[in-house]
Amino acid sequence: MRYRSARTIARIAACVLLAACTKVSSVDTATGGRHTWTQAGRLRIGIQAAPNTLNPLLAGNTTEAMIGRLIFDPLVTVDASGTKDVPVLASVVPTLENGGISKDGLTITYHLRHNVKWHDGVPFTAKDVVFSIHAILNPNNNTESHTGYELIAKMDTPDPYTLVLHMKKPFSPAIDTIFGESDSPYSVVPEHLLAALPNINNIPFNAMPIGTGPYKVERWVRGDHIDLVANHDYFLGRPKIEHITIKIIPDENTEVNQLRTHDLDWQFEASPNLYNVLKTVPDIDLVLQNRNEFERFDMNTAHPPLDDVRVRQAISYTIDRAKLVGALTGGSAAAADEDLPAFLWAHSDDITRYPPDLAKARALLAQAGWTPGPDGILTKNGKRLSLTIVTNLSNTTRTKGVVQIQAMLQTVGIEADVKTYQGTLLFGTFGQGGILQTGKYDLSWTGWVSGVDPDNSSLFTCGARPPNGNNDSRYCSAATDAAENEALTEFDRATRKKAYDRIEANLTRDIPVIPIWWPRQIQPVNPDLKNFAPNPVTAVWNAYQWDI
Repeated sequence: MRYRSARTIARIAACVLLAACTKVSSVDTATGGRHTWTQAGRLRIGIQAAPNTLNPLLAGNTTEAMIGRLIFDPLVTVDASGTKDVPVLASVVPTLENGGISKDGLTITYHLRHNVKWHDGVPFTAKDVVFSIHAILNPNNNTESHTGYELIAKMDTPDPYTLVLHMKKPFSPAIDTIFGESDSPYSVVPEHLLAALPNINNIPFNAMPIGTGPYKVERWVRGDHIDLVANHDYFLGRPKIEHITIKIIPDENTEVNQLRTHDLDWQFEASPNLYNVLKTVPDIDLVLQNRNEFERFDMNTAHPPLDDVRVRQAISYTIDRAKLVGALTGGSAAAADEDLPAFLWAHSDDITRYPPDLAKARALLAQAGWTPGPDGILTKNGKRLSLTIVTNLSNTTRTKGVVQIQAMLQTVGIEADVKTYQGTLLFGTFGQGGILQTGKYDLSWTGWVSGVDPDNSSLFTCGARPPNGNNDSRYCSAATDAAENEALTEFDRATRKKAYDRIEANLTRDIPVIPIWWPRQIQPVNPDLKNFAPNPVTAVWNAYQWDI
């Protein structure tokens, strides 16, 4: 689990909610416990991928989402345990018990806070939420997912601080999806600045946005850093840290060196391959963040021969997950048998499993009509079984992992070419020409961070194929869609669990994606950073409470 820190009782309690924590550090008593290299009032964050945008409705990866959450706010978040919803722009979390959700699940009422202002001083109202929903659904905008939002039939605003959503059908993850902690965690944007525009894709706002959040953008030096300053009028309380500098450092080894030289206070989302190295860095806490997340090997089912389930199953039998976990994660992860992690209530045990079995892999490929050529590479109708694997250049773990998978595929006669891309191109939205969203790949190694609800419909339903969602594998199954519909329209957990059992059985049989491992996201931080307590979706949900 996570390493343990003994800085304060409060810090220990926050860490225990996620796993456990520790640190390797020395305390400078001459500075009252603060390390001499800590810059009081300034936090320095290292990120690997330069953002395309600071507009939270256009975020295409967790880095952009993290930065967006420092500047903007959702309606609802969750605490560090991931079990308790916490109101943000909403003044209270709607539930069946308090009447915020109607008994039939078709009406959701949000009561909004009265004391919220945008960074330019304009009051926040329900009109901003209505506009943001319209912007997400606007086909002219490069938003990545419509999941949940497309189920809103109409919206009422009986007064400036009340929003009523009328749903087309019940949607059980609604509170954690609609401006909540979902797999596409959108925040609310200002109606008064954006409503008159035909689209929000390429506008000055995306570089110097106006939010309601705890921090304002001071400057963005492209390719180098972003400076944020505290919003002294933040409605939840003035942030304790006055300045945040987000440093763009494409190479993870450089980030580790900057941790060693104390030029960074937080390396955002270190990859598992660095875990053993990070244990040797003095004066840092290693926080392991439990998340509904999995490292995945996607197969583009729209590309022959991957449209043949036998080929996909053969590839799954070829990949040795345990070997990859041992070689690449340093013990920070667990080999996965499905997308939903074992700690989640919806995890299923009644699934197809693929232990390494080269004989089964070869037999399935032979059934699909592939026979060895003169050099051992499989051929069919004169065409070699040659595939392209893509991943992001900045992630050391993945770039090493795809090379190992390339060698594994070679053992059964599959030729694989590896291509690495900058994250901005690989993870770009459909409108931005992103490699995954536009389907310009055969196989890909990436990761996926979901919300606090097990809802995985954005990844695996027919309607979520790009540009309408994140179903990059282009998987489509009527049976899976039917089970997803039941899981998303019933509020009873036992009923939802049975639906997810069927979903996972279908996914592990049809194998559009190979789950590789369940990570615990490594967040190396300065031990002087107080109240750092990531929830299962984002580490910055309580950034206004941090101190250093």
